[in-house]
Amino acid sequence: MSPDDMEQVPEARASMPTATRPTRTYRRSVTGDDASTSEVVAVVQPPRWYAVIWSSPKARIGIVMLTFFVLVALLADVISPHSPTDASFAPVQDPSADHWLGTNTLGYDLWAQLVHGTRLSLAIGVLGGLATILIALVVGLIAGYTEGSVVDDGLSFLTNLALVVPVLPLMMVIVAYSETRGLMLLVFVVAITSWAGASREMRSLIISMRNRDYVTAARFGGDRMFRIVFREIMPNMSSLIVSGFIGAATGAIAAEAGLSFMGFGDPNTVSWGQMLAQADANGALVQGLWIWLVAPGLMLALLMTSLTFVNFGVDMLSNPHLREEEK
Repeated sequence: MSPDDMEQVPEARASMPTATRPTRTYRRSVTGDDASTSEVVAVVQPPRWYAVIWSSPKARIGIVMLTFFVLVALLADVISPHSPTDASFAPVQDPSADHWLGTNTLGYDLWAQLVHGTRLSLAIGVLGGLATILIALVVGLIAGYTEGSVVDDGLSFLTNLALVVPVLPLMMVIVAYSETRGLMLLVFVVAITSWAGASREMRSLIISMRNRDYVTAARFGGDRMFRIVFREIMPNMSSLIVSGFIGAATGAIAAEAGLSFMGFGDPNTVSWGQMLAQADANGALVQGLWIWLVAPGLMLALLMTSLTFVNFGVDMLSNPHLREEEK
């Protein structure tokens, strides 16, 4: 290394920004009028998406809570010593080593029902969220890309109609007149009643993105509308899509619990909403079985809170200002 290089390296290092994220340094040649020298250049790498999410304290808490619920759902048969549909136990037993939360007036083990109810809530959240965000994606992206056309007018009318229709009465009517009840019916009801809001947000975003350089280049390259929308634009909306999915999943869990509590759920399934409905119908508080009513309600609140906390971290992916606030 020449003496000139020895003098320039410390100066270049002193002028580098403080490394708050992974950096790479390399030396490049700089040719002037009379001499050729070199300088050290630092390239700051953008943080990984999971590092951004994990940097949020709320998101960390949400991830830990959500992981707990997933493990409970997967290991329900191991955690619970009894079947949630076994009603052969003596009713109204106090908590004990055999029945950790006691039994209800119907002879069911409360701990077994509480643990196995996690499966249905997570299943309705995942499937309902996926179905909702899929409909919102298709309608919102196509409507936004064809803004001002007949297609956009038709899809916008459909979206506005879905926004003004009362969601809860529509859910109740569909479930009440259905011949069969179960998980897939709940997923269908949640999807067709919850997609409009997310679709409107995606339409607004794609309108601002459709004139970007890479979209124009793809259009001039001969790509068709569906390829441009779903291969060029949609990957740049990943944070909004994930955030919409989490919001839809939270709404789906709450919808299942509400419908089951009002008597519109499947009586053959075990869910937290069914536990609340049975507790209310059998006068749990009057008989002093407060845990029958409080336990499923608390689990519902914690599960939806965990999803909301995770969403804080997802929002940081698309909003750099939130990252500065967290610092």
